Amino acid sequence: MSDGAPLIVGLGGTTRPGSSTERALSAALGAAEALGARTRLVGGDFLAELPIYDPRPGGPTPRQAEMAEIIRGADGLILATPGYHGSLSGVMKNALDTLELLRDDARPYFSERAVGVIVTAAGLQAAGTTLTAVRSIIHAMRGWPTPFGAAMSVSSDSFGPDGRPLEPRDAWQLDTVAAQVVQFARMRFTS
Repeated sequence: MSDGAPLIVGLGGTTRPGSSTERALSAALGAAEALGARTRLVGGDFLAELPIYDPRPGGPTPRQAEMAEIIRGADGLILATPGYHGSLSGVMKNALDTLELLRDDARPYFSERAVGVIVTAAGLQAAGTTLTAVRSIIHAMRGWPTPFGAAMSVSSDSFGPDGRPLEPRDAWQLDTVAAQVVQFARMRFTS
């Protein structure tokens, strides 16, 4: 943590430019910045360039190594995925699989980091099952899922020109995820 400002990394989005998932993640990172955090977005374009994770010898690609290094430096994370057929997207799952590169680190995977979750879907049933799946992955990766996870039924026209959700309930969800990640990141480094 630099100068008391935690670094919150937002990981997620889709391969579609301007996706509602990436817009929701960007809004949550904006809320984290308003709380004094530094932020970094690792969005859909970046995730789409990651090759399928392959644990066989040969080492990571430069893009995979870059992603591992970004996550190493994070004090907290916000993961955002669309709900595809009741679970997270393939690009998001591949990104999380790629973090196997952190296995032998002093803080392996998501250890000692708060991890917030945002799920966007066309309906809340898919959002709910996806939220449960992502939280299970966070536990498996030794992270601390925040008590609140955002499950949102949104589309790309659900956001205003300022990038914030038009629905107050959606804005509250993103603000709550961001606040919990920032709060836990600060608690970790002040205890």
